[in-house]
Amino acid sequence: MAELHKFLFEGLPVRGMLVRITDAWQTILARRAQNVETGPYPPAVVGILGEMTAAATLLQSNIKFEGSLVLQLHGDGPLKLAVVEVQPDLRLRATAKVVGEPPSQSGLSAWANVGGQGRCAITLDPARRLPGQQPYQGMVPLYGDQGEPIERVQDVLAHYMLQSEQLDTCLVLAANDQVAAGLLIQRLPLQGEVNLAGRNLARDEDQIGRNEDYNRIAILASSLKSEELLTLSADDVLHRLFWEEALLRFEPMTGEQGPSFACRCSRERVSNMLKSLGREEADAALAERGQVEVGCDFCGQQYRFDAVDVEQLFSVNWSDQQASPDAWQ
Repeated sequence: MAELHKFLFEGLPVRGMLVRITDAWQTILARRAQNVETGPYPPAVVGILGEMTAAATLLQSNIKFEGSLVLQLHGDGPLKLAVVEVQPDLRLRATAKVVGEPPSQSGLSAWANVGGQGRCAITLDPARRLPGQQPYQGMVPLYGDQGEPIERVQDVLAHYMLQSEQLDTCLVLAANDQVAAGLLIQRLPLQGEVNLAGRNLARDEDQIGRNEDYNRIAILASSLKSEELLTLSADDVLHRLFWEEALLRFEPMTGEQGPSFACRCSRERVSNMLKSLGREEADAALAERGQVEVGCDFCGQQYRFDAVDVEQLFSVNWSDQQASPDAWQ
């Protein structure tokens, strides 16, 4: 079962959220393990991708946005790409691309920032784009202001929120092969809303790092250990950290309202993608293997097109259709 808990600190400019994702996360890992070409993720990638999954769910739940939130890690090491997409209703999917031998270390600098070119990006893609409207995207490197490497997903995202959103944020993330979990503590802006919601926070910059209430609560949150986050119930976590604070808790989002696994791939999307590649590419695949086979990296679904399918595909007038930019096949 997955669950998302939202809460406020009464009388203080601080809010929080706690998420624990089990079934959906286990489904993602099981589908990857069943892929005979790739096999399961290495343990370090399970941790990185799981933390990203928890973080993306928290960030999507933290904004008022009708569209998908995509959290991406572009690496220059064995972990070339990690992607998590979360919809407004908390349907989510995640995947990662690993190339080469896994390193002995587990931090981001060994997996995704070997040459200092790793990047983390957050993209907001509106469900209904206006003419000419482009997705909003913010990006930060995997190192700090002084050039020091950042080893944990939670620190990369806290750095992102401070640099791109001008908002104090504390994240505690943890993941194993059973649970992806996260705790978010954020200072409420005194004016406007965060940039992810399309607002300018310039007038609130003087509060960054200086609000005593937020700083106290962030220190308490940072004391949470990974094992506690993965094993304790939400009630136990909140009581252990904030038993001296007055919390206003909202009804938890569980079951159908909570985070769940869902993939948006379809045969139509794959057909559009094949058409965009061209007839020559399709015919080459037919000549080599007797069919065109495309697997979805997110859910593992296999789409197969034989010679008849390809002929029908390219005989239809596709001039007004384009490949979906979010197919990610």
